Amino acid sequence: MERTLVLVKPDGVKRGLIGEIISRFERKGFNIVDMKMLRMTKELAADHYAEHKGMPYYDRLIEYITSGPVVAMILEGEDAVNIVRMMIGKTSPSESFPGTIRGDFSLNITVNIVHASDSLENAKKEMKRFFS
Repeated sequence: MERTLVLVKPDGVKRGLIGEIISRFERKGFNIVDMKMLRMTKELAADHYAEHKGMPYYDRLIEYITSGPVVAMILEGEDAVNIVRMMIGKTSPSESFPGTIRGDFSLNITVNIVHASDSLENAKKEMKRFFS
């Protein structure tokens, strides 16, 4: 069994999509191991998005992710990292297929509803970052 981190970003929380997103993962068969709502600090956001530092969109990304509460959850299940990534869809809504979370709900490449770990290694780091 694998574990991975999923964040429902501020736009997903504001638009009332938390339940819809959780239910998609539960219907797929994932177990929620831990979950909490929090407001990301600029320091936590900078740590989480460190790989994007120096990119032209970095400041907008930090401003967006700290603009409201997020829901952080650890999901557990078979091949969790890969399956969750397929379920959320590509970062850009124009490249996300209907039926994926981003394909159904995302507004643009920055305001894109959810984050999910992209590898087992990153999942371990990200879960530790949000859940001690």
